[in-house]
Amino acid sequence: MLNRKFNGARLKEGRIYRGYTITELAEYLEVSKQMVSKYENAHVDPAFETVHKIASYLDFPVQYFYEKSVEVKVGNTYFRSLLSTGKKDREMQLDRIKYITILRRMLEEYIDFPELDILKNFEYENDMEHFTQQLRTYWEIGDKPIKDIVLLLEEKGFILSSIYLENKSIDAFGANCSIGNKDYYSIVLSSDKQSFYRRQFDVAHELGHALLHESSIVFNDLDKEEQKQIEKEANDFAAAFLLPREPFLRDVLMHPNDLEYYKMLKKKWGVSISAMLMRAYKLEAINDGTYQYMQRLISKKGWRQKEPYDDIKEIAEPMANRQAIELLVENDYFSGSELLKILSKEFGLTVLPNEVEKLLGLEEGYLIEKEPPLTNNIVQIKNIRSI
Repeated sequence: MLNRKFNGARLKEGRIYRGYTITELAEYLEVSKQMVSKYENAHVDPAFETVHKIASYLDFPVQYFYEKSVEVKVGNTYFRSLLSTGKKDREMQLDRIKYITILRRMLEEYIDFPELDILKNFEYENDMEHFTQQLRTYWEIGDKPIKDIVLLLEEKGFILSSIYLENKSIDAFGANCSIGNKDYYSIVLSSDKQSFYRRQFDVAHELGHALLHESSIVFNDLDKEEQKQIEKEANDFAAAFLLPREPFLRDVLMHPNDLEYYKMLKKKWGVSISAMLMRAYKLEAINDGTYQYMQRLISKKGWRQKEPYDDIKEIAEPMANRQAIELLVENDYFSGSELLKILSKEFGLTVLPNEVEKLLGLEEGYLIEKEPPLTNNIVQIKNIRSI
């Protein structure tokens, strides 16, 4: 490693991954901002002692800064709260998507995952009801409620992960990625302050971006009004996909003006009361006056922050990547440390065990091998002989 050249681009990647500015890193290293910029742009190599300080501050192994990972092409990154997510936060999460995709590529060497089964041959044509019905038909869902959209997307080959995100305004984000000639679609969900029902809509929203926008827009070219439009389309997709028009209308029209009735529908359709109310309004099952009245009632009942049944149903967690690791480790295919070595040697990504645990939703400490108990006792009990 000592003979390898310091990778300034990797320094920038790691700094942004941790959410630090050049100024913050410069102050910690007691150098100028210009010097850090020179490090990142490969104009100056930091001293080895400085690299150790960088590694300590950014919480990456030293080797991380001397390597280059396999190339991952990342498309537009869509955020559930797109308009309230700043550029810094979007950039900070970009490499989490990339690293999760690299981990999946590594695991595919040993595990058979479902192939990405994404709708490609159908046009949106401004008819969301028809578009979502085509997808339901293609995936053989019919008109049934989607009991667990996280499980559904994993079965369809999407990569999902639930991780702790310091920015509380980010609920979920996703992006199309490719390694070599293989395409992936990765979705990251916030593990903080969620309910099963909110997560259902978050995942459906990200699915909407994947199907409606990934191949048709250049995100950086969008102005705020255009961003609002694609957010609206993703929300409309999520509502139409989770609550298909005809069967949902049959249910809601039985008692459209009774807010208590929506509690029962929530159990059946797996969608929040607030989202169902909006869907009922857009489908003209309730008029504007009734909708506004019920919204005020929701506020009065305190359901803005927490709805009935939110704390009863367990949140759906991604399973595929975690199960893959557990299959390999529990069956002694390789140990946690061997997995990390493969990730480093073959994929150019040297990270600490806890980083992989966070990215894949593993139990803390799972990849750290336990020290075997000491058996080299100097003394032992004598054999007891009968007299």
